[in-house]
Amino acid sequence: MAEVKLMKGNEAFAEAAIRVGSDAYFGYPITPQSEVIEYLMTEQPHMRTGMVVLQAESEVAAINMVYGAAGAGKKVLTSSSSPGISLKLEGISYMAGAELPAVILNVVRGGPGLGTIQPSQADYFQAVKGGGHGDYKMLVLAPSSVQEMADFVEDAFDVAFRYRNPVMILSDGVIGQMMEKVVFKPQQDRWTEEEIIKMNGSWATTGKTADRERNIITSLNMRSDAMEIHNHKLQAKYKLMEENEVRFEEFMCDDAEYIMVAYGSSARIAQKTLDIARSKGIKVGLLRPITLFPYPTKKIQEYVNNGVKGFLSVEMSAGQMVEDVRLAVNGKAEVEHYGRNGGIVPSPTEVLNALETQIIK
Repeated sequence: MAEVKLMKGNEAFAEAAIRVGSDAYFGYPITPQSEVIEYLMTEQPHMRTGMVVLQAESEVAAINMVYGAAGAGKKVLTSSSSPGISLKLEGISYMAGAELPAVILNVVRGGPGLGTIQPSQADYFQAVKGGGHGDYKMLVLAPSSVQEMADFVEDAFDVAFRYRNPVMILSDGVIGQMMEKVVFKPQQDRWTEEEIIKMNGSWATTGKTADRERNIITSLNMRSDAMEIHNHKLQAKYKLMEENEVRFEEFMCDDAEYIMVAYGSSARIAQKTLDIARSKGIKVGLLRPITLFPYPTKKIQEYVNNGVKGFLSVEMSAGQMVEDVRLAVNGKAEVEHYGRNGGIVPSPTEVLNALETQIIK
């Protein structure tokens, strides 16, 4: 039976992690994400489901614990905020190279450096373009509500195991700290070892059995020709993601002459801008990418082919996603960016002014 709670976004993520049958969480506190591990410690999920929760000695230790548990086929996750994710990137690259599934939450804060604890979206490049070393990709989900902070945990695990790949939930301090009503699904059981093999195949390091030898998981390959073959395999997997996993939401785009593109908390602001603009007779729509990789490139190209005159990328950054909008538009329509930096959240009227002065003119 579904259950309704009033929670912060960080708390909703943590509660969903318990309910989807996660085996383990390894993390380290950092604002504005600390409520995740605080909630898990308070709830003591080992009493509810047997889920392990451990505060590691550092972010580096935490991501390598995730690597180990993921290698055993377990449903394992971690969370952090911007500088903490930077410390985890080596381990994330190792996991992508070793083809290990895991869920990683980034509740983004302002930067660069230690920056501020206020919300930002300036980690877009880090999440979508790889972040760590090597030609790897993560599927990236961008929630815009507390409900999605909960819902995307199960979605992320499904995709992570389907492709044997890390999945990032890219949130921000607004979504992580705000409180909204959340509807939770009934609690799931954790997987047994037999279910791990049945559901995921026999790749996991679950030990030698009568049916097979023990598995060895690694991202190291000293032969260049073999490493190239492995890279080609990974790139083919990312191509499948682009073909099958694109998600987005459209608002009033059918007759739009102009399109705002925004994700996460910026999309919530742009929705209000949309209402104001439409009341003034401006034919504007809003595209909310839900997956930042894979990106809804084809949908943007459809808008261009249907005569949309211009696009405004609305971000809490100096302009990062706007590059993907420009790549999709390919010079066939005007593309501009509006954003605020340093943890400042733009207002709907600021976005409207940018739309009128930079795009409509």
